[in-house]
Amino acid sequence: MDLFTTTTQAWASPGSDAHCPRLSGASSQQGLPRNGRARLKKQAFRVATLNIGTLTGRGRELADLLRRRRVHVASLQETRWKGAKAKDLGDGYKLLYNVGVSGRNGVGIVICDELKDKVVDVQRVSNRLMLVKLDMKEGLVNIVSAYAPQGGCSSEDKADFWQLLDGVMQSVPAQEQVLVLGDLNGHLGVARTGYERVHGGHAIGNRNQEGEEVLAFALAYDMALTNTYFKKKDEQLATYSSGGIKT
Repeated sequence: MDLFTTTTQAWASPGSDAHCPRLSGASSQQGLPRNGRARLKKQAFRVATLNIGTLTGRGRELADLLRRRRVHVASLQETRWKGAKAKDLGDGYKLLYNVGVSGRNGVGIVICDELKDKVVDVQRVSNRLMLVKLDMKEGLVNIVSAYAPQGGCSSEDKADFWQLLDGVMQSVPAQEQVLVLGDLNGHLGVARTGYERVHGGHAIGNRNQEGEEVLAFALAYDMALTNTYFKKKDEQLATYSSGGIKT
């Protein structure tokens, strides 16, 4: 699971050779917001991201989980529901989702009742990407739900995903805030040399090629990989553990 927060507008995609932002402003080299995009006030709302496996039969369970955790906006991956619709989950939550006719993959964004009337735009880009724009008192906030291709997918599928995500980011005006929440299927690894501004250092294992893509994306759009900025136990960072291998 990955959560990004925007720092500034940038002009390069992960596949390009220009990953340094071109806006002026001093950099702290700590992955924290700089000049460029408007910053959210602290605790404006709580966000979460979850690869749910499937939503079938789990709508009320999900709503109960979000209510107990006091989550206002949640990004879902691997929903596997067919179609592009909206559905009330109960407990004051509404789900906007997009899967397509195949029923494979699928992403969604859950909005609490408090923010439901603040939705001004919904873009269902693909069964791996969608965007919801909220009109908050701090300004316009874009929530992107992203689900990158898994390890067994082709290099073409992976390239297509990053190209689509690049297009989504380029479409958002610089004065608007962006939060990218999702499962990007990449191992960032502990090492952060060369990525100190976007990688907080709290991760596990070694980086793979998919992790390189994630870090390149963060650099290209001057974003912080915020879940690497919180120190947690290894067992809380690993989503898979077998035979001494943790990822």
